[in-house]
Amino acid sequence: MGFEVRSAADSKVVYRNEQSEKDFDSKKLQEFTITPELPFIADATMTQWIFDGIRMSHGKFHYRECVEMAWQGDLDIVHLHFNLRGKTTLRSNFSGGDLIFGPQQHNMIYGDGTSGIMRNENLYTNMFMIQFTRDAFLRLTEDANDVLKRFGEKVLAGKSVALSDQNLVIDLPMQQAIQAVVSCRYKDDLKKMFLLSKAIEILVMQAEAFNQTLVTRNVHAKTDRDKERILYARDYLVKHLDTPPSISELAKVTGINEFKLKQGFKEMFKTTVFGYLSDTRLELAKTDLREKKKSMSEIAQQLGYSSVQHFSMAFKKKYGITPRQLK
Repeated sequence: MGFEVRSAADSKVVYRNEQSEKDFDSKKLQEFTITPELPFIADATMTQWIFDGIRMSHGKFHYRECVEMAWQGDLDIVHLHFNLRGKTTLRSNFSGGDLIFGPQQHNMIYGDGTSGIMRNENLYTNMFMIQFTRDAFLRLTEDANDVLKRFGEKVLAGKSVALSDQNLVIDLPMQQAIQAVVSCRYKDDLKKMFLLSKAIEILVMQAEAFNQTLVTRNVHAKTDRDKERILYARDYLVKHLDTPPSISELAKVTGINEFKLKQGFKEMFKTTVFGYLSDTRLELAKTDLREKKKSMSEIAQQLGYSSVQHFSMAFKKKYGITPRQLK
């Protein structure tokens, strides 16, 4: 059967994928992009990479309306879900009720019977997924930490489980790893090797993110509103890299006080507001330098550095080489 999506309103099939776990075991990297044409979607693209028991997917969707879709499948897989934009509600037998993915949230899920209802709560959504066949997941996590071992025991026993009862926040390193997958320019076997390394890296990051929740208690970003406001602050900061706001300006924009913004931001992203700003700028600069489409002065100006020299010093401090050496 693979995977099938029906309109919850009239039960018409809107999407069907006949892939099985065996199709995930391709020794050669399989890569393709699909553009689903559905009456309730204005525009959508989904790219998939399949190899060695792993399927990675990145999708961007522009809906005409918020709709409910009934999905059903028989794939025995571990699902790592990363909601990059928009809000999606997932109701299924493995989540124990509604699992609501807000923007920049992630979780790991395994379930036995595979059916449920999915609803987009926003017109624009963007998501990234890594799916491991049961055998591939157990093989990769055989010598993992306690978090993944306990999860693997549930998978081995065929029990439905979510890594965390509350979705976790996608931090900057995880965001950068996902972007590295989406923008990867390697080809063939080299690309397969790169994607495998990133799949393992992201799996480790996800396990460690949950591990940190066991030892760290949110003191400042306590409520859902607090977390939403801090996520909004992060998004606002990224959109204004060239002219970043001050802490007081950012606090006014987000609607929380400066102290809660600074402390809550550090709790959620493990760095300061301006540490996040600096790291994001430099990662974008590194990408631009590798693509060789912009000069150093253009990059420095577009990312808000006061001079090429200032940009070069910050870059060398972070990466140990100058922008010119990388370029």
